[in-house]
Amino acid sequence: MAEFVKLAGSGLTALREMDERLVSYNVEMTEVTGGTFWKAYTDAQVDGTEEFPPITNWQDMGNLQQWYDPIDTKNPRLIKLAKDLGAAWVRVSGTWANKTYYDFDGHTGGKVPEGFQNLLTKDQWLSLLDFVKAIGGKLLVSIANCPGIHSADEPMPFEQADLLFRTSKEYGVPISAAEFTNEPNLIALSGLPQGYTAADHARDHDLFGAWLRENYPECLFVGPCTVGDIDMFGTMEGAGGGMAAGFEMVTTEALLGEYKTPMDVFSYHYYNGVSERGQAMGGHWPYEAALTEKYLSVAASCARQYTARRDRYVPGGQMWVTESGDAGCGGNTWASTYVDVPRTLNELGEFCTVTDGVIFHNTLASSDYGFLKHGTFEPRPNYFAVLLWNRLMGKTVYASGEEIREGAHVYAHSRKDGKDGYAYLVINNSQEVTTVELPGQAQVYALTGNGKLRSRTMLLNGRELVLGENDALPELSGVTASGTVEVAPGGCTFIVV
Repeated sequence: MAEFVKLAGSGLTALREMDERLVSYNVEMTEVTGGTFWKAYTDAQVDGTEEFPPITNWQDMGNLQQWYDPIDTKNPRLIKLAKDLGAAWVRVSGTWANKTYYDFDGHTGGKVPEGFQNLLTKDQWLSLLDFVKAIGGKLLVSIANCPGIHSADEPMPFEQADLLFRTSKEYGVPISAAEFTNEPNLIALSGLPQGYTAADHARDHDLFGAWLRENYPECLFVGPCTVGDIDMFGTMEGAGGGMAAGFEMVTTEALLGEYKTPMDVFSYHYYNGVSERGQAMGGHWPYEAALTEKYLSVAASCARQYTARRDRYVPGGQMWVTESGDAGCGGNTWASTYVDVPRTLNELGEFCTVTDGVIFHNTLASSDYGFLKHGTFEPRPNYFAVLLWNRLMGKTVYASGEEIREGAHVYAHSRKDGKDGYAYLVINNSQEVTTVELPGQAQVYALTGNGKLRSRTMLLNGRELVLGENDALPELSGVTASGTVEVAPGGCTFIVV
């Protein structure tokens, strides 16, 4: 059934003010040091013409990774496109970060010390700091917590952490926020000390917070950085199983224990499912579900579930999704195509109706869910989608007056240009055209796939969005409309009134 939406020109109820760095992203530690990450899908798998060979045992997923050299954080295109996105946090973390040794004087001779998995050199770290500075970013990290640092029954020491923090501060790009350990509730997979328990984490997490308060009081204490310790995918059709399949997972409550040092920000990780690579874990959605109500509801469901914990541990504070994407294990085969744009924009829209905070997309420029393609840094549809969000959607969030339903996911913000009126986003996840009645003259920015939903490029008002000469952004202007506009099936349309 086709939907009809009537937009208001005034009188909407304000809900909250959002952080200007809402749209942020990860540059994984494995990208900084060089390391293993997810093998790219074939062109045919991205196009949907070749099936991804199923992995029946989640323990075999390591075979789906490969070595990548360090990302070129000095690349002019990477810096330009990241800067064009606007103010953002840059998070350097990931499972690789849990096992990284900081060798800033070269004393190891390139040999990884026992109990670690990889090395971070000073040149690599300063190059990353230069990138953060060049784009006007702020830096969030997590620190190493592995057998090379300490044993499970030994309280966490912070000599290595201090080297990272002190070097950054002295270089003029301080670490502005920190999580203790990446995804500590996945104890068996996170590289933590042998025999490490939730109680050990609670002890060390509190020690880390106290250490931050004493030595780097300007740094936000963020945590607990968990994933999947809620009903993340539920019993939704097509998403069989759960992320806990086959390995131990512990709760936020157990990880934090009877803490003494309160956090400044509550953090968790959200993925809308698990990719084809990791479907043996459970939680994989088929492509046919990508625009369904059940699929699109996952992000808001996670945010609402974690809100209760935020209110307990950081009452009145922000909530940060410090990893986010369409699917864990590097993204689905269609993550780099237009069909993921409705999910990405819907996540931003719904999150803003739930809480103030920041969403760190995983990643900026690696694997299939990256905003930019690994190596070439060519922008994907999601890059242009969030770029338009940042240019059009202001900080004030309003109740749109429209119930979320198939064919009509409607979100309302103030105008980014500061003028009176509203910036609306209308997402049509149905198979029918959605008609939108305008309150007067408006600027319309209609996003669609380039001839198909599973398209590697995206159209804005019928024009393909690709970089121009010298990596110039394409024109991102709207078209003037009045009366009614139509939102195509699968389309996402910004309307500024």
